Amino acid sequence: MKAYYPSFLLFLILLLASIGAAFAQTELIAISGVVREKGTREALPGVSISIKGTNAGTQSDGDGKFALKGRLKYPFTLVFNALGHEAIELPIVSSNQPLDVQLEAKGTLTSEVVVSASRVEESRLKSPVAIEKLDIRAIKETPAPSFYDALENVKGVQMLTSSLTFKVPNTRGFNIPNNFRFMQLVDGVDMQAATLGVPLGNAIGPTELDIASVEITPGAASALYGMNAINGMANLTTKSPFTYQGLSVYQKIGVNHVDGIDRNPSALTETAVRYAQALGPRWAFKVNLDYLRGTDWLSNTQTDQNPQGLATSNPAFPELAGAANPAADLWNRYGDDTNSSLTVTIPYQGRNQAFTVTRTGYYEKDLVNPIVRNIKADASLHYKLADNLELSYGYRYGLMDGVFQRGNKIQLNGVTVQNHKLELKGSDFVVRAYTLIENTGDSYNLNPLALNLDLQNGSNAVWGGKFRTALQSQLAAGTALAPAMAAARAAADAGRAEPGTPAFDALKNQITSINNWDSGVNVAGAPIPGGAALTQHSRTYHSEGLWNLGPRVKFVDLLVGADARVYQIIPDGNNFVDFSRPLTERSLPGGNYVYYKKFGAFAQASKLLLDDKLKLTASLRVDYNPEFTAKANPRLAAVYTLAEKHNFRASYQNGWRFPSLFEALSFVNNGNVRRVGGLARVNEGLNYLQNSYTRASIDQFNAAVNAYVAANAGSTATQAAALPQNSALLQVANLATEQPEQINAYEVGYRSVLFDNKLAIDADAYFNVYSGFLGQVEVSVPKDANGNQVAVGTADAAVAALRANRDARQDRYRVYTNSRQDYRSYGSTLGLTYNFYQKFTLAGNVNYNALSANNQTDVFVTGFNTPKWATNLSFGNREIVRNFGFNVNWRWQQSFYWESPLANGQVPAYQTLDAQVNLRVPALKSTIKLGGTNLFNQRYYQYAAGPTIGALYYASVVFDATVLH
Repeated sequence: MKAYYPSFLLFLILLLASIGAAFAQTELIAISGVVREKGTREALPGVSISIKGTNAGTQSDGDGKFALKGRLKYPFTLVFNALGHEAIELPIVSSNQPLDVQLEAKGTLTSEVVVSASRVEESRLKSPVAIEKLDIRAIKETPAPSFYDALENVKGVQMLTSSLTFKVPNTRGFNIPNNFRFMQLVDGVDMQAATLGVPLGNAIGPTELDIASVEITPGAASALYGMNAINGMANLTTKSPFTYQGLSVYQKIGVNHVDGIDRNPSALTETAVRYAQALGPRWAFKVNLDYLRGTDWLSNTQTDQNPQGLATSNPAFPELAGAANPAADLWNRYGDDTNSSLTVTIPYQGRNQAFTVTRTGYYEKDLVNPIVRNIKADASLHYKLADNLELSYGYRYGLMDGVFQRGNKIQLNGVTVQNHKLELKGSDFVVRAYTLIENTGDSYNLNPLALNLDLQNGSNAVWGGKFRTALQSQLAAGTALAPAMAAARAAADAGRAEPGTPAFDALKNQITSINNWDSGVNVAGAPIPGGAALTQHSRTYHSEGLWNLGPRVKFVDLLVGADARVYQIIPDGNNFVDFSRPLTERSLPGGNYVYYKKFGAFAQASKLLLDDKLKLTASLRVDYNPEFTAKANPRLAAVYTLAEKHNFRASYQNGWRFPSLFEALSFVNNGNVRRVGGLARVNEGLNYLQNSYTRASIDQFNAAVNAYVAANAGSTATQAAALPQNSALLQVANLATEQPEQINAYEVGYRSVLFDNKLAIDADAYFNVYSGFLGQVEVSVPKDANGNQVAVGTADAAVAALRANRDARQDRYRVYTNSRQDYRSYGSTLGLTYNFYQKFTLAGNVNYNALSANNQTDVFVTGFNTPKWATNLSFGNREIVRNFGFNVNWRWQQSFYWESPLANGQVPAYQTLDAQVNLRVPALKSTIKLGGTNLFNQRYYQYAAGPTIGALYYASVVFDATVLH
């Protein structure tokens, strides 16, 4: 019986509310009429007509006609709402005849109101910084399959698609697939998963039916929003249950992989339901549910990052180029990277020749799951304590599968994030507190999976011995070098688990269930066969308040706010550990929770001058993290309006970003290279900051040693390592303790609407200076034969740096640290929207981003990862004939070079064409939409080692009985 109590209680509340409302009225009144568009006199279907102050309402039909009946008292007020039109309120004093109501088309180019730029409502035309907005109408008209996909066509936005379920936007350069520099808010809640370090706005955020608007602030927004918004932010706002009441249902079905190259043609389905209702004038609730299932895009580009000509390969042997390269490190193959390379030395051509060889590895297509799911569910209860004072509680749940790329590829499998939020909102203040609960489910890391699969066929020493023996045998038999290498690999690989076999599946399942990425094959005490599970649990606790003191302060408009955040990590012994434990016990699961904290406060003052033509805004935010000193983030901005139509803006801001959780506190052993945070307490006892060589210099050193041994018969690698000209190549890392990164951002812009609200112009230019940019550098701490650390610069350290001693005499780390140089980026965007004839609209934008070159190399590669030029062009008409509209969008971006710890290489230019047609069926309160993205299936990828994206064709139906109040 307990299971029925909530349903019975809801039913009782609804019943009592309806009975109370019925007895409160005195007369049954019927009201009817027709709604038309002012000027054209065309009937308007789908208009929401509600009785102000009540929950009664309806929609106009296909002929614009409506009828309402209820127990009412004269006078009362009817409210008419329609997308793209000005809302009106009509007092009713009698019902002698049908009403003829005319709604005026809204000047959308001039009437947009935004919040994100200044955290208060203001005209988008007079925003102090660049800001873009997608409202409900823009979302409905986009050819993209979802509102989130539509962000890719927004001016200044670069979108990265890691999976059908996982997409991340960025603005103004320094892009990465797990973009922790770009904040995503959903109704004020930061959607970043704490330990994964990725924003999950599209995975656990609003459904297609509940999204009200999306605002994008390109560039630094940290002066108002704090640590995560150094590259910009997206503010997603959902529909209020007081305003949008009723039932709506969404069904989409699509197909991708239409060419059958990567996977067979596959269906994609998404179903969503939204229901919202007010229970009298005080209470309201809403419920959303969304389920998506499809076959994911596949990363299967086999670009070699270690081609034959490089010093880390075999540059003296051109016959080992291309497919014959035994040291190949392919983008979407794992376990074959140069971190696992071996030196195989044999007599060849009359001398000892050292060849560089990598393990065979496994392709991504054999390691990932093709089917992905995304479940989004949320519910909220709202209570108006007074007309302008609302208390609400909201719960949000998201489950997702997919693949995303950080330092390695991660297969997300059953990742869940839960969100509880309590909020009190008044006319001039808001106070909210929320928590995010993260669980990575059955996820796993592809790199240790591939490494440990290979190690089950022998350690590197054992496998290398088989390879050496077979290679010598082949060469002795007269086989040419390239085919001899291939035959040696086949011999060494004999008996390994092969994809598609039961043995492979069983071993893979075993490895992905173990949360220890070491293997007992080469690490004493570690499990056999080793693991790859990604087991992370965290909680984020956040509270904040915002108070607009405008009415209370006469000489300026003043806004103040403060927030506090605490991350709580549950140590798993593999990704995050209890640093209070001794070094020998850190890799054990459990221990004390790890905390990472941040506090901030800001004030913003704005003032209108020169007959309200000039608006000056100044803000100051201070953020404090106990790991660092407090940081101040000022912003100054000015907007000047000339001749009422021309708005010029300029701004400067300084922003700081504290290191994310994994940048600060990670302790991950990943393929015998431990990824570690850069805080001083992580380095204690390990000494990778002050007593290590960079991996890049070790690679150069070993290439020189191999060349010397090959050129000097009878010499050994140990002798070559002692030579000053070789040991001098080893570069001491000398890494500083990690500090927050900083940006100084300058921006100017112009925004106007001309020619009787037909042409909108929006242009901006920026210049950014990044200091202390955070990235990763790989280093090795040298050890002697007994496993004790030795000082860099000594003869023992040089011997330890030999590739043959890598496993036994080096502790290898991938360290988060700050750049030693400043980085200057600059760019500009231009957007135009032209309503040139009736409802026809032509819009476009062009985006330019660039990074100034530095004269000296840094300790790591920063990775600007942004095309210099990108453009979008769209053409559409929301109603070319009655109830029928269309939209077409073309996108192009220039080729650019991608740099990251996992993969480097050129990303080719690409262009796509998206289109949709839609038909409204007012009699069924439904809209049918047919569309496709990348219509001509021009296969492309957006970043190195990313998935290849093809065409996606879809059809959707939306039933919408929602009435706007």
